[in-house]
Amino acid sequence: MSKIFDFGEIVEGYDVKVLNEREARAGAGILFLFAFLSFINCIVTKNILITQLFIEIFLLEFIIRVLINPKYAPSLLIGRFMVKNQIPEYVGARQKKFAWSIGLILAIFLLGLTTIFPSKTPIGQESLHNALIGLSCITCLILLYFEAVFGICLGCKLYNLFHKEEAQYCAGGTCDEERDRHACQKFSISQITVLAIFFVLVIILVMYVMNGQTI
Repeated sequence: MSKIFDFGEIVEGYDVKVLNEREARAGAGILFLFAFLSFINCIVTKNILITQLFIEIFLLEFIIRVLINPKYAPSLLIGRFMVKNQIPEYVGARQKKFAWSIGLILAIFLLGLTTIFPSKTPIGQESLHNALIGLSCITCLILLYFEAVFGICLGCKLYNLFHKEEAQYCAGGTCDEERDRHACQKFSISQITVLAIFFVLVIILVMYVMNGQTI
């Protein structure tokens, strides 16, 4: 029974239980894709049915992750298959459980807003209920996007604010003491200049198109 209801893996050389960050990022990417598609579908069609379906699947996923065992979570199993040939990057399980608990709370909240106590105001019309649904969905998308694309677990960042014992083994070694960055991680004046020029050109282009001009 203890093998089924558990959280994290015991790996030699690590003082605490850990999870494979590569699997977590892959799982976040899978969830982000379907969350984004359901969100866009809701906006375009003004129909929340697909979003309701995704929220129910999302809730089931996080119930398995947090309350049962993450190694049985469907998105993480798919992620494990996709990254099986990559060397694992282990991160502390405690902060991941805290972060995924935030996801579970958001999923329960969204289920209540969309299915248990659905809005009487049609989707697309202004109401506090619809605004809460939109903000909760955007929050989920941001959390998943940062995890999948940047490898930054925002929920894990909050872990230290609520726990005396700080997180160990963070992705990219961000839990470690302050250290010098490698040369490839630093920015030169020329790089910053190119980036600034790029954004200025993008803004000019957007303003040009919005004024009804064609390229």
